[in-house]
This record gives sequence, structure tokens and C-alpha cells, in this order.
Amino acid sequence: MKAIRLHARGGPEQLVYEDAPQPTLAAGDALVRIFATSITRTELTWDQTYQNADGSPRFPTIPGHEFSGIVESLPPGADGLAIGDAVYGLADFPRNGAAAEYLAVRATHLAHKPRTVDHVRSAAVTLSGLTAWQALFTHGNLLPGQSVLIHGGAGGVGVFAVQLAHWKGAHVIATSSAANFDFLRSLGADEVIDYTKTRFEAQVSKVDLVLDAVGGDTVDRSWQLLRPNGMLISIATSISPGEPKKHGARGLFFIVEPSRDQLDQLATLVDSGILKIEIANVFPLAQARAAFEEGLKEHTRGKIVLQVRDEAIHDLTTRSTAHAAISSINL
Repeated sequence: MKAIRLHARGGPEQLVYEDAPQPTLAAGDALVRIFATSITRTELTWDQTYQNADGSPRFPTIPGHEFSGIVESLPPGADGLAIGDAVYGLADFPRNGAAAEYLAVRATHLAHKPRTVDHVRSAAVTLSGLTAWQALFTHGNLLPGQSVLIHGGAGGVGVFAVQLAHWKGAHVIATSSAANFDFLRSLGADEVIDYTKTRFEAQVSKVDLVLDAVGGDTVDRSWQLLRPNGMLISIATSISPGEPKKHGARGLFFIVEPSRDQLDQLATLVDSGILKIEIANVFPLAQARAAFEEGLKEHTRGKIVLQVRDEAIHDLTTRSTAHAAISSINL
């Protein structure tokens, strides 16, 4: 199969488009024929990109863990799925990823992709959508009528967080550059703050939840904005254990986890038109280096996706094969 691999740790310059063996399936694994995988701008800096679950090095290694494709094989007893199903998901980080024509992934991590969008758009949902869902609802316990401040509102996670918080009935405040104001308001933001011209702490106070996707001093400046026992959740930087107590608040840094149930709920929201998917750019698999280079630029709106297979060509080939089979039966 064709794949993007790294033979040494580094940045986009280490990415190589080359032939690779198809993945070996472990117990409980499904094999997925990949159509698209979305990339995360910081992925090449993660230890998990280069390590197995036991911490041993994994080279060569394949990046990309958010994907959409077709089920090729399933383990015995796999519930809710069939060979040929269109699925999307988030693969385990300490394994080879989906920047390849095939992926081995736990069958329990797969969900049926949204019916109303293609594989490219579906692949853009999984990591960012799950991160936003888990931050707001699993960890943040956001309720209708509460207020949430979302730093990086136009980024990959922020786009979903703004929409999900609005859907939940929260008062949504987002930080962004002025160029994204109208876009974020169209997604449901009630207030938007231009962080390039205004210190957000001068405009916001007494929020129930802060979701940080920026890091740096943004976290330090956000503690004072929380209500008593409010919560700051960061997906960009760790939080010192004693910091929340100093401010009478709660704090958490977390890493997203796969969840079929949450993916099912996200797919329902996409299919109902409640959740919109923002694509920054689409690159063919062979141009992964250029895709990751673009991802390292600041202020990218939405997700960057690698298209592994052309969906239209696949559909045409499938229809032609099926027509040939029917014709031979009729003969």
C-alpha cells in the first residue's frame, strides 16, 4: 500500500510518501480502507507518534489518526458493523495512523460516518469533534444557561466547541482575529473578542467554563475570569496542580479518547444540519509534507485533510463492477 511514513523524529521534512506493508491486525482489530485522514498541526511533536503503547520506539511510523473509510474486515463478534460499511473514527495514538491506504484499528472505535457528507468532511470531525465534546460535556459538564469562553474559536477544535456549546444552550464567547468574527457568529458565538487588539480579561468576567486551545499566557490570564468553582480546561498545555486552588477554581488538561457513542451523536448533529464542518484545505496523500507545513502556519480556520482516495472514482468503479456482475448473471 502507499503510505506517509517517518523514519526519524522531526517535522514535515521527515515525511516520505512510499510503499509500505499493509497493517497486521491484532485481536479485536478491523481493517479500514482509508479515503481521507485529517491532520493535527502538532502531531509530529507528540511522543505517541513515534512510540508503541509500551514506550518502545516505532520506526518507520505512520501519522494521522482521524479518518474516514470503508470496512474491509472485522473481528469475530464485532457489533453494529458490517464489511462494506462507511465508517469514521479516531485510532489509538500509540499505533500507526491513517495517512495510508489501509488502517488497522480497534473495531470498537469505529462508528458509521455521517450520511450527508463525504469522507473528506467526515475525517475532519473525529479528533476535533470528540475533543470539543469531551471538554465541554464529559469533563466540563456544561449546562444550558451557563457561559463558556473558547480560546481559538476558529481553530480545528474551536469550530466544533462553539457550535456544540451553542447547541447546548450556553452563552458562547470566543476569541479570534477580527477576520473570523462573522464566521464565528454564524456558528453560534454570542460574543467575539479580537485577541490581537483587546485583552480578553478586560471584556469577560464570571464565566463558568474556559476552554483553551492556545496555551501560553492565555491560560494564566484566564483564571481570574472564572466564577467560584468554575473550570478551566486546556488541550494545549498542562496545568500546575496547585494553580486551580489558588483561584478557587478547577483545572484540567486532558487527551482525547475514542468513543463510538460520541461519534454517533456527532454524526447525528452533522446529518441534522446542526453541526457544520469547516475545511481549511485538502491535499492528496502524496502531498502530506505540504499539508503539514500549512498546518504549522498560524490562524488556520478549520481542519486540513489528506485525501487518500478519490471518492468519485471509487463510486464509479464500484458501480461499474456491480453492473458487470449483474450482466454476467443475466447472461
